[in-house]
Amino acid sequence: MKSPAMTEQERLELDAAAFRQLVQHLRSRPDVQNIELMNLAGFCRNCLSKWFKAAADDLSIEVSVEQAREEIYGMPYSEWKAKYQKEASAEQQATFAKVHKP
Repeated sequence: MKSPAMTEQERLELDAAAFRQLVQHLRSRPDVQNIELMNLAGFCRNCLSKWFKAAADDLSIEVSVEQAREEIYGMPYSEWKAKYQKEASAEQQATFAKVHKP
């Protein structure tokens, strides 16, 4: 038996819940570096913050780049970088260059 189609509001709420869970998961894994995410998945926390900012702009909601980053990182970006960001290894940089050719 087929279930009834989702409403737009239900879809919106599910999308938002899934996004919040993704952000929470990334916040709980500061050991996973952005370059690793980029090399494996093609996006990182910075990408998510840019998408968040772009969505705000599309909806005429005033959100700064810094606010968008804080929404994703759960703290000011400069603080996250100081606490968790490590220098990318030569291998990580080589993989990035290979995977993200211009």
